[in-house]
Amino acid sequence: MSTASDFMGHELSEAERRILRREKRMMRITRATGPLTAIGLGWSVPIARIAAGDDPRANLKGLWQGLCVPLIGILAFLAVWAALAPTVQTSLGTVPGPAAVWGQVEALYADYERSSADRAAFYERQDERNQKLVAAGHADRVKVRDYTGAPTYPEQILTSLETVFLGFVLATLIAVPVGIACGLSPTVNGALNPLIQIFKPVSPLAWLPIVTMIVSALYVNASDALPKSMVVSAITVTLCSLWPTLINTALGVASIDKDLVNVGKVLQLSTAKTITKLVLPSAMPLIFTGLRLSLGVGWMVLIAAEMLAQNPGLGKFVWDEFQNGSSDSLARIIVAVITIGIVGFVLDRIMAALQAAFTFSGTR
Repeated sequence: MSTASDFMGHELSEAERRILRREKRMMRITRATGPLTAIGLGWSVPIARIAAGDDPRANLKGLWQGLCVPLIGILAFLAVWAALAPTVQTSLGTVPGPAAVWGQVEALYADYERSSADRAAFYERQDERNQKLVAAGHADRVKVRDYTGAPTYPEQILTSLETVFLGFVLATLIAVPVGIACGLSPTVNGALNPLIQIFKPVSPLAWLPIVTMIVSALYVNASDALPKSMVVSAITVTLCSLWPTLINTALGVASIDKDLVNVGKVLQLSTAKTITKLVLPSAMPLIFTGLRLSLGVGWMVLIAAEMLAQNPGLGKFVWDEFQNGSSDSLARIIVAVITIGIVGFVLDRIMAALQAAFTFSGTR
């Protein structure tokens, strides 16, 4: 007796097998559409469909809108920039065009490579010296010092990212629980809402002196892993960025289906289980919307805080170049501005991808 697989194997022709394999590829591409769109790679979906054998004409519109139109916009911006930049005179000369700015990108990368080579040579010389001391029986004279060269541009980017991550995590740990409490309890919401409305519009430049004085008074024994400058900038980010998450969390919790809350009461669920099993899953889309807004606000606040407090990071790099006043300073500031924008875009795409992964919609 023939099995079903034998029957199918005999019945399916090679053309039908190819069609089946193509349909499976198309299903995988469809499943990947959401994540790719969330991280800003939605334009790759039409390309993948065409490569999988789908009708090119049905995908050309999506490819045009997702890839060609943005590229045309970017190229048009670069052309206008290149044409108008030489016509603007500043105290540091004409505004640099795209070519001059790209030249500074290469120069900053060359500085990074040179600094990396100097750091490696420093530690190599230190290891050789210490090995000779140990071999000569003078182990007590061995010293290990850290390389103290000026931070490179990539290192300043990393410092800013570490700082904004610390401030964002602190803001999330404060805003989400308080937002849940406000959403569940009208009494808590009534008590905290005036404070939220008062402190929400306060500028980071107003918070910074207060934070600096309090951190200097309380954080006396600063560690190398968490320097005082990073703590000051991170807390300033926290104070300015927690409000979008808090407000959206409260709104999301307050607007959940009341039937779900009633079901929790009928099942006599504890408060913790009600929050984790009913409240958070329902409010998660609005919570992530708040998190995305908070991260964007925190990134902007951080640059201003670093500039004003002269704390290490991209903000200090911009201020130092402005004070330097060399012929290359303006181009380097523009490099920093573009870097800030690109990093902000990447951070938002990361949060969008997390939102797509941890929230549910009607389509999945």
